[in-house]
Amino acid sequence: MRTKIRLRPSLLAKSLAILAGLTVVTPALCASHPFPRPVSDYATNAGMSLWQVLAQRIAEEPFNLVASLIFCCAIMHTFLAPKFRHWAHVVEAAHAARSQERPAAVGEEEDNSSPEVSFQGQLLHFLGEVEVVFGIWALALMLVLGAMKGWATPIDYIGHRVNFTEPMFVVVIMALASTRPVLNFAERCLRGVASLGRGTASAWWLTVLIIAPLLGSLITEPAAMTIAALLLARQFYVLRPSPKLAYATLGLLFVNISVGGTLTHFAAPPVLMVAGPWQWDLAFMFTHFGWRAMTGIVTATLLYFMLFRRELAALNAKRSWGEDPVSPPGADPRPIPFWITLVQLGFMLWTVLMAHYPALFIAGFLFFLAFSQATGHHQSRLDLRPPLLVGFFLAGLVVHGGLQGWWIEPLLTRLQEWPLFFGATVLTAFNDNAAITYLATLVDGFGGDLKYAVVAGAVTGGGLTVIANAPNPAGQSLLQRFFPEGVSPLGLALGAALPTLIMAACFMVL
Repeated sequence: MRTKIRLRPSLLAKSLAILAGLTVVTPALCASHPFPRPVSDYATNAGMSLWQVLAQRIAEEPFNLVASLIFCCAIMHTFLAPKFRHWAHVVEAAHAARSQERPAAVGEEEDNSSPEVSFQGQLLHFLGEVEVVFGIWALALMLVLGAMKGWATPIDYIGHRVNFTEPMFVVVIMALASTRPVLNFAERCLRGVASLGRGTASAWWLTVLIIAPLLGSLITEPAAMTIAALLLARQFYVLRPSPKLAYATLGLLFVNISVGGTLTHFAAPPVLMVAGPWQWDLAFMFTHFGWRAMTGIVTATLLYFMLFRRELAALNAKRSWGEDPVSPPGADPRPIPFWITLVQLGFMLWTVLMAHYPALFIAGFLFFLAFSQATGHHQSRLDLRPPLLVGFFLAGLVVHGGLQGWWIEPLLTRLQEWPLFFGATVLTAFNDNAAITYLATLVDGFGGDLKYAVVAGAVTGGGLTVIANAPNPAGQSLLQRFFPEGVSPLGLALGAALPTLIMAACFMVL
């Protein structure tokens, strides 16, 4: 029997009135009490220590402490994600064993077509997905914010104060960069360089880790990360390197991508935040950052190559496919017409040029979906799960990061050049580097050396954690299947430590 649910007219009218009231009240509330409170509105007293300033800002706005504590919980959750996945496997194995031992009830037919699913195991799997961590804690953040300041505040904060352009851009550029025509084109371009080393695993490893990050200065870092991760998966990780080499490669990839976008002023998110306010153009970026980044990428990659040269040489013997070492098993042998590749590169170019206009690059993506459907016999299956998860990760990080300026800004203003560089590097490990550089633009009196130091530190530390640089979640999402227990934050940090030190020397000593 179906149960009919009826809404009384009076109840419906009251609900609509409440929603309408929120719509009207929210802008008015925001105008009189802006949230989050601008850092320039806090009282400033000369001679106060950093801890005194932070204590004063907590006293003026108690929610500052709450927001940062929730953010710390989210960061700790990312470190515990591999544990959650391990517990999920244990719970599911125990559940499967119990299901096999349970005898069938009288009159019940045995059915193995749809095995019973462990709800507890699925929940632990969900909590172990790094991409959903900041979204989960963003929900907790908004619930606490609504309870403390009224429900109009989180609605206004999410609807008007948070800029989700970067997460949307990453979703679109990841989806475009992972298509078969684009990936095959990138692979063909890099094949010419890898062929200088006879197409061995070592040659592909060097080519992808040096050339792809530098391409990030032209096609943006998220696109470079997507292409590099997909090629490393097909040419390197599929050969099952040792965990030590696997983490070293992942850390090196993240660091190289983070600094590889600094040759131009439009490709790296942390540079985009300052290029306009500080009037940094293409010539400035290349003369101050670009050549140093290139030197660091080549130096770090060659050093890791020397450290792991024997294992890299041994990996080439593991290749199991035919004479062509480029195409993995199951690859579609049909050639792709050049005009299809050209059109899809045009879609990527449009997305990069319109990166600051969501309505335009999303409209372009919709046209791409139609084009992909029409040319489906030359396309691979479009898997939107990784891009959407990465976008969700970045959206949650943006929500949290917008409430951390109250303690980052006074910390940055108290540091000189070298301490500022190392401070920005460390802070980047616990917050998106674009947020660090954005807050630096709000500080008055920053000299040229300090501006250089904060940006150099932000891009240098961009490989230490998955949250340090916007493209990192994309790389982890595409490569995590090669890490049985998930990507360990400690393993990633250790793999990125040596390249990070090399980049620091290149930016601050050369």
